[in-house]
Amino acid sequence: MPREPDRIVADTNCLVSGLLLPESVPAKVVRKAVDEGQLLISDATLDELADVLSRAKFDRYVSLEDRQEFIRVLGRVVERVAITSPVKACRDPKDDKFLEVAVSGDADIIVTGDDDLLELHPFRGIEIITPREYLKR
Repeated sequence: MPREPDRIVADTNCLVSGLLLPESVPAKVVRKAVDEGQLLISDATLDELADVLSRAKFDRYVSLEDRQEFIRVLGRVVERVAITSPVKACRDPKDDKFLEVAVSGDADIIVTGDDDLLELHPFRGIEIITPREYLKR
């Protein structure tokens, strides 16, 4: 019986780096997650991504139009998860939204470089690993 694809939550920094640096480890993570797994996102994590990518500091790297297109394309290839299980577990409360997506979306993995999330590995049976660790799988 074929193995089910991994259900993956990538944090905002991973997604932003993936867009801005197309040959970077985070970009490879995003491609692998989309090609071989199922990338999960919530309204809150998508809103945060849109907010971050709208910042003028990124204008010199990627046009606003291309950043908006990235969000539109991402919206078509991810699974939108409704948050059914609120979580308050991270020492940085802003990161709880990634745990909520993972728990509510029955994720296998959270990919992040954020120490506040990494220190929780594993969280309720969900692996929390760095982008490099994910690529080695």
